[in-house]
Amino acid sequence: MSLPPGFLDELRTRTSLSQVVGRKVMWDTRKSNQGKGDMWAPCPFHQEKSASFHVDDRKGYYYCFGCHAKGDAISFVRETENVDFIEAVRILAGEAGMPMPERDPQAQAKADKRTELAEVMEMAVNHFRLQLKTAAGQPARDYLDRRKLGQKGQDRFEIGFAADAWQGLWDHLKNKGVEDDLILGCGLAKPSQKGGKPYDTFRNRIMFPIRDARGRCIAFGGRAMDPNDNAKYLNSPETELFDKSRTLYNQGPAREAAGKGQPLIVAEGYMDVIALAMAGFGAAVAPLGTAVTEHQLQMLWRISDEPIIALDGDTAGMRAAYRVIDLALPLIEAGKSLRFVLMPEGKDPDDLIRAEGARAVQALLDKALPMVLLLWKHETDGREFDSPERKAALDKTLREKIKLIRDPSIRGHYGQAIKDMRWQLFNPRRTPVARGKGGKWQPEPTARASTKSSLLVAAGDKAETHLREAVILATLLGCPELIEEFEVAIDRMECLDRRHSDLREIILRHWHSGAEALKGEIEARLGPDALEKLMSLPHVALTPSVRNAGDKDVARMAVAEELAKLEAERGVSAEVSEAAEDIVGIADEGVTWRLGQAAEARNRAVRSQQEDTTEYELGDNGARINRGEREQFEALIDKITFSKSGR
Repeated sequence: MSLPPGFLDELRTRTSLSQVVGRKVMWDTRKSNQGKGDMWAPCPFHQEKSASFHVDDRKGYYYCFGCHAKGDAISFVRETENVDFIEAVRILAGEAGMPMPERDPQAQAKADKRTELAEVMEMAVNHFRLQLKTAAGQPARDYLDRRKLGQKGQDRFEIGFAADAWQGLWDHLKNKGVEDDLILGCGLAKPSQKGGKPYDTFRNRIMFPIRDARGRCIAFGGRAMDPNDNAKYLNSPETELFDKSRTLYNQGPAREAAGKGQPLIVAEGYMDVIALAMAGFGAAVAPLGTAVTEHQLQMLWRISDEPIIALDGDTAGMRAAYRVIDLALPLIEAGKSLRFVLMPEGKDPDDLIRAEGARAVQALLDKALPMVLLLWKHETDGREFDSPERKAALDKTLREKIKLIRDPSIRGHYGQAIKDMRWQLFNPRRTPVARGKGGKWQPEPTARASTKSSLLVAAGDKAETHLREAVILATLLGCPELIEEFEVAIDRMECLDRRHSDLREIILRHWHSGAEALKGEIEARLGPDALEKLMSLPHVALTPSVRNAGDKDVARMAVAEELAKLEAERGVSAEVSEAAEDIVGIADEGVTWRLGQAAEARNRAVRSQQEDTTEYELGDNGARINRGEREQFEALIDKITFSKSGR
């Protein structure tokens, strides 16, 4: 019946939820605070000893942290008294002293028809079950035996058989006095296009009743016995009772099993669900011949926070998994997600259970993949990323996927997870998961061998490089968002100092988290003194980009300038190293000239904080050269024994 506006609000206002629930539970007096309407008790919907069932009397809602049952006074009466919505309202209205409104004739007529349709469906269930036991049902029984579905399973899931006859069910129901419009309204028969009697929808099929959450049979699924039939599986058409996009096979029993702690498993078909349930995985459901819909996804999350999608290990199964991911990304929220189990190639859950038993399924469930890993697998499996363009294409695709996530916190965590996996894919020489004592990273030394052996480094000239690196790292800690602009250059920084290398790795991996979270990560992994040592360096502390932390423009200029200088120094070191490798006890004037040019190039790139007071001279090519450094380098050259020789 239809209720007038405001009636339910008034009913809820007059009803004390704690009094309604208190008739069914024993309150935990230690946890409960009756004065605030904050009440706790063991859950009446599943067996437990702890008080995980919470009633907020002021808001009028209950929630169980064990089985996730939730609702208001009306839903509590419906579930505990096994009555429909209107009857629950009537019970509460009587207790609250509120007269029930007059019935709406149209709404009542519709409700009455749905009740009649459900009764006809139950008659069909009983007819199909009897047909399975007849001689005509022998091939169907043989098939079920081959699938190892014995009498216990057949009875539990009420499996039946539709005989290979055009009006077998129709005649049976008509003999019971059922009206034509009810049979047709249930989707059990179709009108003849030739003016004859309607004919049965299901013929020569094994029948699986489909029940709603309340246990009413609302539809059937039929498995064809004829291998040449156009449709191997056929569902009832949509009716007043049945909307396949809003229905899950085995929903009611699965909800009960999930409430007792079993994992909610989403399989592809009836036989998979039945096989899982008979093997002990009672919280198994399946969509009805279509991809999972948004409404079904919300139904799954009302049963379990993290359903496990178990799909066939073939191409079609993988495609189905990726469709579910695309559907779920905009809908996920904190605590509500999906995990995925991929069956062995060519097997579904039913095949796996018959071949290897329940332990094989449990082993796969224990290794269920979070959604982010399957998303990564989809975009990277079987592909090469050997060019900047391909890497950029991957980045673009993943960014578009992550943008679908509405929750900013989850979006950030997905971004970090993708970045971690991307890091491992493109930087296998520095695996970020390698850890040492205390959980701190122990990355491989990142300095190149040629840099370590260069003459300039051997001469002790890495102090200035160390300072430049320190300035860059300290600046980025104040403006971590700049990493996106300079990521490639920062990754190329050679970081001769181990501490700088560790800092660089953490910054690159966690810059998405923000400045404060990044500093906390550094302290957690490298100790509380890591940042203090970096910031206490005089050259760092006086740098404008560090003094004005957060000024993005100043920070951008500083990082760009210091990186340019490091790049210039790297080029000089490579040139000197190459020249040094050519000196094997003998050298010619060409090598001497190359060393001189390298020295001049180095002096052009290096400018210290005391640049204005440094003495300069002009080199052979007119360049201004730091005299002290020129003398130091020439003294180094003098130590090398040269002799002329041809090459």
